Amino acid sequence: MKKLKKEDIKQEVFDLYDDYAHDRVSRRLFLDKLSTYAVGGLTVSSLLGFISPDYVKKIQIQQDDSRLKSEFIEYDSQKGGGTMKGLLSRPVDVKGKLPGIVVVHENRGLNPHIEDVGRRAGLAGFISLAPDALTPLGGYPGTDDEGRTLQRQRDRNEMLEDFIAAFDHLKNHPECSGKVGVVGFCFGGWISNMMAVKVPDLGAAVPFYGGQPKEDIDKINAPLLLHFGELDKRVNAGWPAYEAALKEHGKEYQAHIYENANHGFHNDTTPRYDRDAAELASTRTIDFFTENLG
Repeated sequence: MKKLKKEDIKQEVFDLYDDYAHDRVSRRLFLDKLSTYAVGGLTVSSLLGFISPDYVKKIQIQQDDSRLKSEFIEYDSQKGGGTMKGLLSRPVDVKGKLPGIVVVHENRGLNPHIEDVGRRAGLAGFISLAPDALTPLGGYPGTDDEGRTLQRQRDRNEMLEDFIAAFDHLKNHPECSGKVGVVGFCFGGWISNMMAVKVPDLGAAVPFYGGQPKEDIDKINAPLLLHFGELDKRVNAGWPAYEAALKEHGKEYQAHIYENANHGFHNDTTPRYDRDAAELASTRTIDFFTENLG
């Protein structure tokens, strides 16, 4: 069998995976529907293997990278889950204090990909903290399916408090300048938007394909940089109303919709990854943080 390529997969398969990854269809129904696309030499197992994340081969920055000081720490979240765990990363060859970035995972806990994103932020010249919202349930369990199941057991507003507490911890860290922003993906995009509403002194917020707040938008002080995939109809449906509210209240924002990109286009461990869109969004994000947190 020939090696599968992204171009071999119908858009409906990516949409179906999005439904499954966001708990809108059960695994059984997902596999049943996936079987309808197993034609022309494709099998369900080959399709499933292709669209599932590959955390072994796709990690860019390893945990033991000599350019970084990267370690798991604990911090206190009194309004959330109590004692929380997160990955703290910063470059080893820096003098002086660094601006901070809270890195917020998707709806499955702190998996290896988001750990990698946290380390990338460290190499870019920031001190980053990537918390694991599954800490009260034992932490990321090793697979995304199990991670999604665990994350459904937590209240999302309590998890929001966990990331706000991470902001406070990072802001007061002796190696941090006190200027802290947030970047998040999917669920983490919603957290990033909500932290902009809830944290008056947030330095900057960068939601990737995140759900939008519907109230208290007038309370936002942080500049926003919002990334959307053109094919992500579910998340994009809420953007016009959010943009209208941002304009109404005179808020500072930039928004980019990446052509032919799916939800999850930044995640390079799955075939939804769009290299051009992800690299451009990453460059814009680092530049935005540098400008607003420097």
